[in-house]
Amino acid sequence: TKQMKFAVAIHGGSGHIDRALTEEQRKEYLDSLEEALQSGLCILQDGGSSLDAVEACVRYLEDHPLYNAGKGSVFTSTGGHEMDASIMDGSNLGCGSVGGVTSVKNPISLARKVMQNSPHVMFVSQGAEKFADEQGVDRVPQDYFFTQHRYDQFLMAKGKNVTVISESSDSKSLEKENVPGGQEYKGYSKGTVGAVALDSNGNLAAATSTGGMTNKLPGRIGDSPIIGAGTYAKNGYAAVSGTGWGEQFIRHAVSHSVIAMMEYGGKTLEEATNEVVFKKLNKEDGGLIAVDQSGNVSMPYNSEGMFRAMANSDGLKQVKIFE
Repeated sequence: TKQMKFAVAIHGGSGHIDRALTEEQRKEYLDSLEEALQSGLCILQDGGSSLDAVEACVRYLEDHPLYNAGKGSVFTSTGGHEMDASIMDGSNLGCGSVGGVTSVKNPISLARKVMQNSPHVMFVSQGAEKFADEQGVDRVPQDYFFTQHRYDQFLMAKGKNVTVISESSDSKSLEKENVPGGQEYKGYSKGTVGAVALDSNGNLAAATSTGGMTNKLPGRIGDSPIIGAGTYAKNGYAAVSGTGWGEQFIRHAVSHSVIAMMEYGGKTLEEATNEVVFKKLNKEDGGLIAVDQSGNVSMPYNSEGMFRAMANSDGLKQVKIFE
């Protein structure tokens, strides 16, 4: 039997990404994106499932301190870390999600266990932690998530009384802007990580994970663990993972809107993703990655940049920040 096409795409966040990235920083981002991509690509090349591929990609990015998910997650207003993640299986609409977890090394793997080992879709805070106890996933102390650059951003955001959507490689962009106190500061970013994939059996899957917004109030949940907002997958149509201003992605049901436009409006993946990102969302809200049933990949964003990469069975591979 002829092996069907496969494809995978990942993102490491969108938004205000400092164009003054040093060559060294740029290389660190591009190398880590490529390695994350490769972890999923290897699985697909071996005939593995899209679910395994997206989980592997996201776990890599969670473990990497540069990205706002897992290690390297941003600080809440009280100086802690609360992480959210979700995963979806396009073959049967199975999904799992966790919100506000504080001790789970890889929230995406806990989300997958919610999908596979519970009758529910979503667990939050203490309930999610208790479920993690039962499932035996890797646990870590709070200081595991600490990174100096996130802490510096937190102190700066706290000093200005702003909530930062996510981040830039350094905290200087906050200094340059005169931000009114108590507002959400959107001129920043790079949060959320995510992955989408089509495997050689024709199954689609999507996964998203985040540490949320710098200086967010405890208990705040964004779009990443919300099925239909940050994450959605449905065989025959597409798998989508979003990154950007979570509240906006919830308001516009971003990931599901892409699929609805394809299913009910007959739009192609490119038409649907472009309409959502450039017409429904506002400039600077963020971006998304998506793959359709034929292996087409779309990675539009309306912010300054988006850390992203894709590869497919035809041997095409891209790793980008701007351009």
